[in-house]
Amino acid sequence: MIVLRYLVEPGFFGSEPVHIALAVGAIVAVTSAVVGVFTVTRGQSFAGHSLADIATTGGSGAFLIGINQFWGYLAFGAGAAAFMEMIGIQRRRGRDVATGVVLGAALGLAALFLYLGTQYSTTTGASFSILFGSIFVLTPSTVPALIVSALLALVTVAALGRVLLLSSLSPDIAAARGVPVRAVGAAFLMALAVSVALSAVIIGAVLSTALLIGPAATALRVAKGPVRAMAVAAGIGVAATWLGILLAYDSYYWPPAGRGWPVSFFVVTLIVGGYLVSYLRPRPPRAMAQESPDAEQVCSAR
Repeated sequence: MIVLRYLVEPGFFGSEPVHIALAVGAIVAVTSAVVGVFTVTRGQSFAGHSLADIATTGGSGAFLIGINQFWGYLAFGAGAAAFMEMIGIQRRRGRDVATGVVLGAALGLAALFLYLGTQYSTTTGASFSILFGSIFVLTPSTVPALIVSALLALVTVAALGRVLLLSSLSPDIAAARGVPVRAVGAAFLMALAVSVALSAVIIGAVLSTALLIGPAATALRVAKGPVRAMAVAAGIGVAATWLGILLAYDSYYWPPAGRGWPVSFFVVTLIVGGYLVSYLRPRPPRAMAQESPDAEQVCSAR
């Protein structure tokens, strides 16, 4: 208890905004971990980053017309994911071109929406909230929508788990075995868009990729198999989010008092720090000498 007194400022455990932040943070971290492992495995980190930037357009557009920013994140993310899949192809080069085209158009709209929002609204801090998050101002009425969205993303990934893993490791083998590779990819992009929208609520649209990619990339370096990697990534994500919330709360009491630091800064710093630790950690010689696993064997072992 004495240690907690020095680490936790008064009122932390009794604050309703903190309770909401901790609950939503855990839900989003777990969802991001599950989706993030497949995102890294499929080599779609750039797509995740692009959807995060596109979420800026949705959040600023939602603010401009006066609705909850989460719905803007979700609508624009899902629309962009569908469009990228429609104009792209399954090869990585084609996906990157399609993603870049959509990203450029979305960022142009984001600049317009943010400009109009600052010109015709008296609300202060809206741009910062959209770009970098504001988890302490979430309302209880928003939580059910976040939970339902997270469950939909998790159910989608769980239902497609085996074929998604196979198509991630070898699209050609998956197609030869009758897997609808493009349909699976489209469904996963939708789950990815939902995960990015959820992350944007916590740490903002610009930084949401950190929660999606960072814990998953770290977990894939230290854990064998996708299921273990998801569990490790979830643990890393929840720990970074909860500790980030605690540090942001405590920072209001740091000198000069009353000028707290953003949650997004602490969460991203902790995630990047964890990844660097795993990256600098020497890998066992036996693991380094192993050959790349066969895609069918990996899916069978799962």
